[in-house]
Amino acid sequence: MGNPRQPGPRDYPGVVAVLVVLLAVLLPGGLALSVHRYLNPDTAVTPPPVTVAVAKPTPGKKKDAQLTDGEFGDWNFRMGSVAFKAKRVSGWTYDSCAPVDRQGVLAGKGCDQAVQLAYSAYSGHLKAVQVIMVFPSEQAAKDTADSSRAVQWRRDKLLSEYAYGRTRSSATGKFVVFTAVTADKTAQAKAAQFHQSLHADHVSYFLFRS
Repeated sequence: MGNPRQPGPRDYPGVVAVLVVLLAVLLPGGLALSVHRYLNPDTAVTPPPVTVAVAKPTPGKKKDAQLTDGEFGDWNFRMGSVAFKAKRVSGWTYDSCAPVDRQGVLAGKGCDQAVQLAYSAYSGHLKAVQVIMVFPSEQAAKDTADSSRAVQWRRDKLLSEYAYGRTRSSATGKFVVFTAVTADKTAQAKAAQFHQSLHADHVSYFLFRS
């Protein structure tokens, strides 16, 4: 008898399908194709270094683990020919959503807690801030993700003068990931794809996290 076969993407078609659909929407065509190839064992590509936490089912009522900024370190991303790196310069874990709530909008949606992350790339020519929030239901998360004006983020961790400045907001299960990126002229050409990749990478993390 040989060694038992290790489970692969084909053993979990449901999870694979969700991941492909989500990243196909968030990423440009080339990156979405790379995701598909990664999930297809017949094609060898370098997998993105995404930390995945898979919870084991337990009897009785399931309680999600509290979200902490410690779950996210420096960002090292590679998918096919696309590669990005960013240094995590700060992180905050909040017991409530009050520190990131703009005019009580998050409280009105029942936001439970939040974390905030600050990144720097290209020798400080690009800076990013992420706010990740936890909601009591998927519908509450979706409703909040549709309005970036609900979130108050650390603007002091972004560039005060910039050539590129955009935000993205997406719901994934009961979580909302909000990402703001600024870049000066030196990093402007890379900013849009960096922004899209950072945001989508952290959104996909919550497909597996309990």
